[in-house]
Amino acid sequence: MSDMPAQPDAAAVQAPGAEADLGALAALGEPARRALYAYVTAQGRPVSRDEAAGATGMRRATAAFHLERLVEDGLLEAGFARLSGRTGPGAGRTAKLYSRAHRQIDVSLPPRRYAVAGDILACAVEEAQQRSLPVGQAVTQAAERAGRQMAAGGGGLAGLLARLGYEPRDAGPGETQLTNCPFHELTVRHRELVCTLNLHLLRAALAELGVPAQARLDPAEGRCCVTITQGGTESGHG
Repeated sequence: MSDMPAQPDAAAVQAPGAEADLGALAALGEPARRALYAYVTAQGRPVSRDEAAGATGMRRATAAFHLERLVEDGLLEAGFARLSGRTGPGAGRTAKLYSRAHRQIDVSLPPRRYAVAGDILACAVEEAQQRSLPVGQAVTQAAERAGRQMAAGGGGLAGLLARLGYEPRDAGPGETQLTNCPFHELTVRHRELVCTLNLHLLRAALAELGVPAQARLDPAEGRCCVTITQGGTESGHG
């Protein structure tokens, strides 16, 4: 095995916000788009505008309009290819083809980000095995790397908290409570481990952003176990 520390997956730690996912799903509320999406995804191969129009009984222009909207919403991907499969002179014109987008849409209310926690924990297990580290230490280090990577993604602290679904609220002068735990179900069963992950994830993000604030454990019913306080000193180690 490599001696290099495991790195959190970028796609997991940069999980899209619930708003974007809800917007994409809302596009399927339009019957024509829903029918086109269902047809394209059922084929298991790229589909042309003519084929999609014929299969759904739409005019080609109507099908093309809705297919493009599905691409804009991130539900389909588009590319170009010659339907004849030939190349060179006489091979015919290229056609625009549509297929299911690789993006995964996962909506839960309130927001949950189990892929983020799962990726951090998987990296921690790998590192614990490779370097013979205690599990708690490996989780802390993996969470800190993920926190720094997420902070580097831009958007500042507000953007990061929104992307992960923490739903921050002002709880008084200099104090921000996180009203939603994005790892709720894991916390119910593995509280100490996941709260440690949460704490060090946010501490590392704050440090990377250069925000003059501290994250501390402050568990209470119905909200995240971490509170962010402007200034002060770190407390509540996992």
